[in-house]
Amino acid sequence: MDILPILSTLRRHKITAFLVIIEIALTCAIVCNAVFLINQRLDRMHMSSGVAEHELLEILFADIGPNKNQKARTEEDLAALRQIPGVLQVSSANQVPFGNSSWNGGIKLDRNQRVSTLNATTYTGENVLQTLGTQLVEGRNLQPDDYMDFDDVVRAASVKDAKGIPKVTVITQSLAQRLWPGQQPLGKVIFYADYPMTVVGVVKHLVRPAFTDSATAEFTMVLPMRITQGLYIIRTDPNNRDAVLKAAVAKMKAINPHRVILKQRPWDEVRGNFFQNDRAMAGLLVGVCVALLVVTALGIVGLGSFWVAQRRRQIGVRRALGATRRNILHYFQTENFLLATIGIALGMVLAYGINLMLMLHYELPRLPAIYFPVGALSLWVIGQLAVLGPAMRAAAVPPVVATRSV
Repeated sequence: MDILPILSTLRRHKITAFLVIIEIALTCAIVCNAVFLINQRLDRMHMSSGVAEHELLEILFADIGPNKNQKARTEEDLAALRQIPGVLQVSSANQVPFGNSSWNGGIKLDRNQRVSTLNATTYTGENVLQTLGTQLVEGRNLQPDDYMDFDDVVRAASVKDAKGIPKVTVITQSLAQRLWPGQQPLGKVIFYADYPMTVVGVVKHLVRPAFTDSATAEFTMVLPMRITQGLYIIRTDPNNRDAVLKAAVAKMKAINPHRVILKQRPWDEVRGNFFQNDRAMAGLLVGVCVALLVVTALGIVGLGSFWVAQRRRQIGVRRALGATRRNILHYFQTENFLLATIGIALGMVLAYGINLMLMLHYELPRLPAIYFPVGALSLWVIGQLAVLGPAMRAAAVPPVVATRSV
């Protein structure tokens, strides 16, 4: 196919050709970045939590009035919960992965550091790692002798009594690699609130509660402290979670009828609520992409139909001079391919610019190069499918009818 006649024709329809090119360029730029953002959201939504996701329950409660012996009440609650059929582990903890509230603190590698190396979240609670079902990959778990009461630790910290502060900790692989890249973390010392703690164990994954940056989502450490803050985590048989949750709430009400249950939910609900905005954003971006592709396809169909009607006389002349239906069909397909190629080239430059702006203002990663050829191929295919109908109508113009119109 000689493209010179096509270029000559397009020069006589500069405005319409320009509009098609701009439409394809904008679609290419926006769709490439939107699909990239959708994949970012999906990766975030499917990130590993490091816990037994389908076996956990969360109960958050508050007592009405002062409770002078919260520790004894917590031990009574935990003992009662362990007796419920189907319960595997129970822990009184300070927070849950993907929860709303987060306990965080600065970690130093040297006591004399003026600024913390990084910020990490801290889980506390006796047997919290066993209850969450985290996978220990190095060292040992926290032992009963390691634990201290949270209230005693707070009092010791207030008078700077180092003897009353936990001496060991368990951290995640992600945190270990960030602090000591390529090194063995066991036996290393970190300083949390200026108190030294030795790393005795490493878990594969344990995501932190409320976070915005996925790169730091697993900067997590576990401290051996018993806590009584009104949050219980229950690990149970996944098939009996509803029955166990109902029995656990009833048991807690029986022990203290005046307490208020603030939350009672399976952990799947915790995760679902945490990623609610990500799901909404991904759905919105999918809708934008579909709308843009449909509008672009309809624009190509409309312009193709208009050009076919406008060039009916020209088509008839070509058919009368010996052009076959296939020649006419290829003519319009080639014309669309040229317009799409110019639009895609401009769109790639625009997509790169939009990505740079997002990197600068929203700390997004660079758009991977694979998105450009995939986006180009998609727009070429959509363009060819969209122009196929008008091109076939043009190819169906009878030479005799066209000749009569001359």
